[in-house]
Amino acid sequence: MFDLLLKHCVLPDGRTDIDIGVRDGRIVAIDRNIAAQAGEIVDAAGCLLSAPFIDAHFHMDSTLSYGLPRVNQSGTLLEGIALWGELKPLLTQDALVERALAYCDWAVSRGLLAVRSHVDVCDPRLLATEALLHVREKVKPYLDLQLVAFPQDGILRAPGAMANLVRALDMGVDVVGGIPHFERTMADGAESVRLLCELAAERGLRVDMHCDESDDPMSRHIETLAFHTQRLGLQGRVVGSHLTSMHSMDNYYVSKLIPLIREAGVAAIANPLINITLQGRHDTYPKRRGMTRVPELLAAGVPVAFGQDCAMDPWYSLGSGDMLEVAHMGLHVGQMTSRDAMLSCFEAVTTTPATIMGLTETGLEVGRRADFVLLHARDPIEAIRLRATRLGVWRAGRRIASTPAPVAKLDLQGRPANVDLLAPQRPV
Repeated sequence: MFDLLLKHCVLPDGRTDIDIGVRDGRIVAIDRNIAAQAGEIVDAAGCLLSAPFIDAHFHMDSTLSYGLPRVNQSGTLLEGIALWGELKPLLTQDALVERALAYCDWAVSRGLLAVRSHVDVCDPRLLATEALLHVREKVKPYLDLQLVAFPQDGILRAPGAMANLVRALDMGVDVVGGIPHFERTMADGAESVRLLCELAAERGLRVDMHCDESDDPMSRHIETLAFHTQRLGLQGRVVGSHLTSMHSMDNYYVSKLIPLIREAGVAAIANPLINITLQGRHDTYPKRRGMTRVPELLAAGVPVAFGQDCAMDPWYSLGSGDMLEVAHMGLHVGQMTSRDAMLSCFEAVTTTPATIMGLTETGLEVGRRADFVLLHARDPIEAIRLRATRLGVWRAGRRIASTPAPVAKLDLQGRPANVDLLAPQRPV
């Protein structure tokens, strides 16, 4: 007897006509032709059942603040940082919580059930930290929110930033962040990497550092991050986010750099939507697009995830929490059009970020928590191509969102399919 039984699923690894049984919020059976009673039976009718989408890089403290106090006219990273600096004194905890919860609703409706959010700790009030810690508890029943202590204005450049970051960790923030390329000098940037990695090693925490987010081909902070990762034994716990300068580096140096990253066990997170809009702003033509060298990193064995990064904030006026849109853009910018490459783009918004974030509960395996998304597609590539409708979203075996669109009630050849759909609703 199951609480939930999904019939006739296609799985991302290519298995077809698979049934999945759920009991007490966990996957207890994955097989063909499971004959058993269940409290709820869902006929997937040959549609794709995926592990949930995961966003390994986001800024929830700034989300949905677009136009406050004004719009980023240049579209540059630096004007966005300046705008955020203008907005910070005007922030209230209630407004931060309200916007973050609204975004979490967007996320869940799109099958996004885990987010790693950087939270700015350079405001001595730590208002955003308190707000997102509250949000983390509020959304825990339906979304995993992992927080990174992020010194937006530079851990050495901003007065009191290190003390604020330590306070944020003491309050329960999960991960140590940094922004070495925004320090006053290259040497200060390298020193900030050393200090922050040592702090993480001392506390047994993970590291996720905004690294070389510039068009400067001489930026070298990812090299420093790889060095300290290996020196301190942090392999498998460190991420270099953005890495956009690698887009502009010469091939000889990159041929040395990527093996160093791999040897150190450092993962990479690219943010396709944001990287291609913020970078190259000072170019005429040819114009650089800025996203890091995803195919080359993957070929070397470096884990690469994609992040949404921003949604309607000082840096980006668009965004919806749709990780298939992120994968779709990453595929195009990286020219990742082979079948294996396209599949890796799907993994970059599902299984790879789960590994990077240390989320051991998620995944389509017996014993894991029953978190999954039913997509109106036959395989991951079609899901990316169509930005497929989310027919249903389950958390611990409980349906928390679904799509009532009539087209979703047809199978992929247009024949009627018995897919039970409920009206979208916010989890209780």
